[in-house]
Amino acid sequence: MSEQYEYVPHRLLRRRVRDIASGVEGVLMAVINENVSDTITERWMELAYIRAASGREFTTAVANVHPAYEQPQVAAGRRDERST
Repeated sequence: MSEQYEYVPHRLLRRRVRDIASGVEGVLMAVINENVSDTITERWMELAYIRAASGREFTTAVANVHPAYEQPQVAAGRRDERST
């Protein structure tokens, strides 16, 4: 296998994303077009490198990467209306 790769620009670089395959969220660190073949025949694939909250990076197919939207916060002083 040849160690060939190239960086690919992506609109979500350095942003919080979700890997829809695993459900894990993290920061998109890089998108790389890599030769993933372990044979003589080359097979190229765009892989997304995501850094999870633990600090460890994992890869997934670029098609699995979607923006992770923050959940709306409930005001700290708000009471649960069902308890009144």
